[in-house]
Amino acid sequence: MMTGALWQEMYRSQYFEGGRVLTAALSAIDIALHDIKGKALGVPVHQLLGGKQRHSIGTFATTGSDPGPAMIEEAQALVERGFNCLRFYPASDETRGRFEPRESISITARWCIAARETLGTDVTLGIDYHHRLSVAEAASFCHRMPTGTLDFLEEPIRAESPDSYRALRQLTNIPFAIGEEWSSKWAAQPFIEGDIAQFNRLDICNIGGLTEAMKVAGWAETHYVDLMPHNPLGRICTAASIHFCAAVPNFSWLEWLDPVHEGLGSIEDEVFPLAARMEGTSWIVPDVPGLGVEVDEDWLIRASDGFTFWEAPHLYRDDGSKTNW
Repeated sequence: MMTGALWQEMYRSQYFEGGRVLTAALSAIDIALHDIKGKALGVPVHQLLGGKQRHSIGTFATTGSDPGPAMIEEAQALVERGFNCLRFYPASDETRGRFEPRESISITARWCIAARETLGTDVTLGIDYHHRLSVAEAASFCHRMPTGTLDFLEEPIRAESPDSYRALRQLTNIPFAIGEEWSSKWAAQPFIEGDIAQFNRLDICNIGGLTEAMKVAGWAETHYVDLMPHNPLGRICTAASIHFCAAVPNFSWLEWLDPVHEGLGSIEDEVFPLAARMEGTSWIVPDVPGLGVEVDEDWLIRASDGFTFWEAPHLYRDDGSKTNW
């Protein structure tokens, strides 16, 4: 099975190449082809990618609470569970669809400082601003951080303009974690070649699957940039990400979201009778053929009547204007 050639055919065989919709679909096919090939050959997917370089995949956890005492308490509980890397979300009024950047950075900065003081210096701390800020707002937030408060700032602004990130890079020394919006190696190119990103947050299900992700990983390695893959999309994305993270040398942490916080409870276990397992805060790299995940298709058919689409929040500012989610 010529997975690489099929990737090129799918990407190039239309007039308007690329784009996130196309590469998301391409990613799904590419991941499936790796699973099929692995099962046909009787080897795990990481063997198709060069073999595993680690036996477990460390993760970072995200607090679900808004900045405040509850966030600190949740962070302490996660550290007690064994997580040595934590990510926070910024202050917002998302339940009412409201986000005011200047208000958010004031509150968030105060509680990030408190978190560092409470948790000490041994824990890696970061925050995901979900590309909601401007360059000036992101710089203002960073300037409120005493040295050593944050180890990474994730997606402070949108990634359409690498020059804007270059400008922001000159205004702060906090490392950037960027890349979940990338839909190809070409989208990654200016951030890697310009040494803008210190952690690459590429998403297996967005960038073009395992075929494209391995190319970006090697490129990032030449600039001494580690991978911190984006992984909020369920067990199949997690399985593919585990094999990817196992097969590359330049890996830091894989995103982990608590299914309970996501409202999934035990549903994932019902849908996926075979899936990767965790020991403590790390995923164990599977050695079964393919991805190591099986789907109960009968369960999905039975549940299809209750299927509903999810709509991302539409946020507004106090003056009525629209802003990024």
